[in-house]
Amino acid sequence: MPETGKSNLSKNDWWNKVYAPFREKGGERRERFSTTSDIEIRPVYLPEDAPEYSYDERLGFPGSYPFTRGVYPTMYRGRFWTMRQYAGFGSAEETNERFRYLLEKGQTGLSVAFDLPTQMGYDSDHKMAEGEVGRTGVAIDSIEDFRRLLKDIPLERVSTSMTINATAAILLAMYAALAEETGVPTEKIAGTVQNDILKEYYARGTYIYPPAPSMRIITDIFSWCREHAPRWNTISISGYHIREAGSSAVQEIAFTLSDAVEYVRAALDAGLEIDEFAPRLSFFFCVHNNVFEEVAKFRAARRIYARIMRERFGAKQDKSCLLRFHSQTAGCSLTAQQVENNVIRVAMQALAAVLGGTQSLHTNSKDEALSLPSEDSVLTALRTQQLIAEETGACETIDPLGGSYYIEKMTDEIEEKALRLMDRIEEIGGMTKAIELQFPQKEIEKSAYDYQKGVETDEIIVVGVNKYTGGDSVKVSEFLIDPDIEKRHVARLTSFKKRRDGKKIEKLLSSVEDACRGSENLMPFIIEAVKGDCTLGEISSTLEKVFGRYSPGSTI
Repeated sequence: MPETGKSNLSKNDWWNKVYAPFREKGGERRERFSTTSDIEIRPVYLPEDAPEYSYDERLGFPGSYPFTRGVYPTMYRGRFWTMRQYAGFGSAEETNERFRYLLEKGQTGLSVAFDLPTQMGYDSDHKMAEGEVGRTGVAIDSIEDFRRLLKDIPLERVSTSMTINATAAILLAMYAALAEETGVPTEKIAGTVQNDILKEYYARGTYIYPPAPSMRIITDIFSWCREHAPRWNTISISGYHIREAGSSAVQEIAFTLSDAVEYVRAALDAGLEIDEFAPRLSFFFCVHNNVFEEVAKFRAARRIYARIMRERFGAKQDKSCLLRFHSQTAGCSLTAQQVENNVIRVAMQALAAVLGGTQSLHTNSKDEALSLPSEDSVLTALRTQQLIAEETGACETIDPLGGSYYIEKMTDEIEEKALRLMDRIEEIGGMTKAIELQFPQKEIEKSAYDYQKGVETDEIIVVGVNKYTGGDSVKVSEFLIDPDIEKRHVARLTSFKKRRDGKKIEKLLSSVEDACRGSENLMPFIIEAVKGDCTLGEISSTLEKVFGRYSPGSTI
């Protein structure tokens, strides 16, 4: 007789005598199950898929190299992730109201969205800004706008993330100038500038200057923050926009980490020591619907990054090897059809981020496929995070899915595929060269095409779009921007410019230009310029005068 409580089947017996006949008789929902990264999903995972002998090498312990199980020893048993809600629209005053509303409701960090003119280096009165002022974020032209944006917000107690890239140095300069003006030393300010220009060239498009001077600006920010703002994260290397452009999970981490390698090289070439700047590097990832693939993606990314920093770049400090990341639920997964379904999608994605060990999280609002989010839907999105933190039990133990045969095998497979793609980029000559040759662009385009084709042929199901399409929700009222905001903002900017001392402005901009032509760190000159009431557009055009404007290169 078989031993009580023990299976009397071998793996082969179960496969051939139980699983195969049952499948042959009843079939399965599809011929092949796979993730967005084309990783085949097996019917079942076994101990051999996560062998105990490889535990120390591949997993280790939370807060210990290679950080697969988390970057801090206590993770959420110590404190929850930073709960952010991305906000920015119309005028600085309106955005300030939204910030204070969210802080009152329990948000623990600010996340600022800027309009396209601000991102592209144009003042609101520029002809290129017409029709775009305050549309996709808040319009910021000067230190005066920044004062309104952050009025009555304690900069020494709030961590602020700014999604800004080409003009990151100018916005960081405004933040530092405002902190000093309000009596807060820059040593005490905390936050992040995205400052990730490489992905703009192939996934998003808000670049201004060519890669070489853009990398100089980035390393100048690294150096300035090391000396003056040690709590500030100098870059948020962003996979989010890569994923939103249509990449797979594997492409997201491979391209993001290849960007990171390029930034590290640039900083080393600029004379910085690895352990001087690496601890302030941070990352930003997207979270999609496949909970298990997303959890495995984050675990694999931590492990790859730790090994790159220690083995390739010789980082000696553990904190230089930590992949600390902000995450945001997938905007591209939200649907205009049956918008209430978006609440559920966001909840699943947010749980995946937490199970994957995020340090900061933004949850999208259900109505973002229709308009800017209303206060009610933003509150629901924030409450989603608070419910996960307080009620699910997901934060009671560290890396709760660690040890799952499925999760460990998926982590290994994502790591293997990502490393192969990163090796291909190195063979090309690094990410800057790969971008010039349109390599990541073409890879993302193919992935996006394959996904859309899958939706259109019903191989990929989107509930409410190509299946279960009946019973649409009641239409959500759209939150709209006041169409007169642009007119009022431009009028205020015109008045601001007229009040200034023209000779003083000319002298400050001339100093910025001279610094660009030389080799000095640009940040002190930009800070003085914003303090002296130079506008974002004026400073940006001064940089462009020296550095030029980027246009896409050749293709392979």
